[in-house]
Amino acid sequence: MKKIRPRPVAWALGSFLAASFVLCVLWDLVFPNEWQMYPFWQGFLPGFKWISWTNFFLGFFESFLYGFYVSYVFIPLYNLFAKTASGEQSQNSW
Repeated sequence: MKKIRPRPVAWALGSFLAASFVLCVLWDLVFPNEWQMYPFWQGFLPGFKWISWTNFFLGFFESFLYGFYVSYVFIPLYNLFAKTASGEQSQNSW
């Protein structure tokens, strides 16, 4: 079984979450009375408040870091359980 490497997944997931954050902020600015996303971001991102340039960049950076966090926690666990399920001997999955 080929192991998945966390670094490419971390960059992809971090970029995806940061881009999603930007799109949600733009949506809230263009359509302020439609499905507002900023209450979600305020609960999900520590220190984020609606909206100033400082908070925008804080939210962008935190969204990107969440992608790295999820990747570096999930991928080693996935590799470990994939090895176990395929019957290979368990080694360090990092």
